[in-house]
Amino acid sequence: MNTIEFRIDRRSGVATYLQIVDQVKQALRLGVLIEGDRLPTAREVAETTAVNPNTTLKAYRELEREGLVEPRPGRGTFILHSLVMPAGADDSPLRAELRDWITRAHAAGLQREDITALVTSLTEDHYGRH
Repeated sequence: MNTIEFRIDRRSGVATYLQIVDQVKQALRLGVLIEGDRLPTAREVAETTAVNPNTTLKAYRELEREGLVEPRPGRGTFILHSLVMPAGADDSPLRAELRDWITRAHAAGLQREDITALVTSLTEDHYGRH
């Protein structure tokens, strides 16, 4: 069973429940979480992040509404299906190319925030802003 540990950035300006939703979706896209995995309970999230349990439950309800998770009374909240795309799998050529590019960008002096900003900008240019 895979698990996830949430990281909450209170300075990001993004609602805490949306950070949880986004982190679960990212874990699903990367294959960190797969079908059948159990998400941490609201109490477990509160213990590790100091997030109000109701906030976690709100995030889980949103994930349920999107058809990504299923609550099972007395057992927890479970992943229904993965969002992994073959091109994003750990062993995909595109992932390897991106890893190499990030290594080169870092060697050229770009910091994490610079790389994130560059990728976000190019992604928005290609797909448009949300």
